Amino acid sequence: MKIKQTITNFFTKGHERSILAKKHIAYSLFLKGISIIVGLAFVPLILNYLDAERYGIWLTLSSIITWFSFFDIGLGNGLRNRFAEALSNNNHNLARIYVSTTYAILGVIFILIIVIFLLINPLLDWQMILNTTVVETKELAIVAQIVFVFFILRFFFKLIGTILMADQRPAINNAFGPIGNILALLIIFILTKSTEGSLIILSAVLSIVPVIVLVIATFLFFFKDYRKYAPSFKYVDLSKSKELLGLGFKFFFIQIASIVFFSTTNFLIAQFSNQESVAAYNVAYKYLFIVNMVYGIILAPFWSAVTDAFSRKDYIWIKKSLRKLNILSGIMVLALLGALLISPYVFKLWIGDKLVIPFSLSLVITLYLMQKVVTAPFSMFINGLGKLKLGLYVVTVKLILFIPLAYILGKKYGALGIVFSLLLMQIISLIIGPIQVFKIINQKANGIWNE
Repeated sequence: MKIKQTITNFFTKGHERSILAKKHIAYSLFLKGISIIVGLAFVPLILNYLDAERYGIWLTLSSIITWFSFFDIGLGNGLRNRFAEALSNNNHNLARIYVSTTYAILGVIFILIIVIFLLINPLLDWQMILNTTVVETKELAIVAQIVFVFFILRFFFKLIGTILMADQRPAINNAFGPIGNILALLIIFILTKSTEGSLIILSAVLSIVPVIVLVIATFLFFFKDYRKYAPSFKYVDLSKSKELLGLGFKFFFIQIASIVFFSTTNFLIAQFSNQESVAAYNVAYKYLFIVNMVYGIILAPFWSAVTDAFSRKDYIWIKKSLRKLNILSGIMVLALLGALLISPYVFKLWIGDKLVIPFSLSLVITLYLMQKVVTAPFSMFINGLGKLKLGLYVVTVKLILFIPLAYILGKKYGALGIVFSLLLMQIISLIIGPIQVFKIINQKANGIWNE
């Protein structure tokens, strides 16, 4: 009974903002647990359906396509903060204007991008781009077209998730991924029993299914829960685009850095090593990133909660929340260390002898992810506060340094050198982020620290 009462108190006592966050964290952890299990099941299933090199091609191509996500020019994150602020002030009309304007701008941008890609895709030599001769250029062009078009559509329709996150309902948003993954997993399982391995079919399944889930979710929520915020041409107000884009552009440049650091990694490994090394890096990263993924679920509700708290000048709640999250960061670092130590046994059980993953590669990935864990609460709070100008300068420095450093170390040490370059870049954020947050929440931030 004491345990039951303790659990009940945990989810029912405290600040209303904290109670809401804790409930959604619990739901999200459950959903992400399902997603992780499904994600782990994907790897051996796909390796059985395709070979390691074709799997590496799929991973590299997917990473290249994600570069195009920066064409949202940060509007998604700009909408998240502005929508949360409008809800905090009970300005529902303004919230709908933000939603309608964002959908209108991104709709035009993404239609243009798709048309341009369809025109130039036949002219691209995908064998050269992906550094492979295993699959013909014509087949790779078809795969690229499928992946690109549906990636853009998914990016557009996932705006409903942005609205849910802004409304401090991340658990519902986190349900879309597992639903899509389970459906895709079932389809691929059936394909392994009934057809020969096909990169085109795999690409179609993994690209189309998530979009279908998001389209259904978009219509359901805008017809029910968010009917009063449903996008409408009548509520499109381009004069408000300045408010969305002003904040959005800052997120935009930070997103570019994220795309370069993560998506470029697969491309560089493919160039300086081979597609099997791409697969090895991704399998190791997928396993070790589970800890960061869990922590990300815990942090997710705090973004919009911090936006709400900051608009109400509730610095006490912000300080208490940050203190608790920093303690949790230490626990997550230990969890990553434990995951590293047992990784050889996990890989053996998980994928057998299909892929060789050097322990040195797992070690460098772990050190990098440990840094991400430590900086994660500060990054989340800065995003929620909307104080991103300093982050732009940090991102610029990291972008300038990363490519040449990754080139030098990648040429000499392959995948290991490229991942080590990521680790070195993260040190900058590890220093700057905490300083800025502590200045802001103690109301001592001036100049660029408060912009």
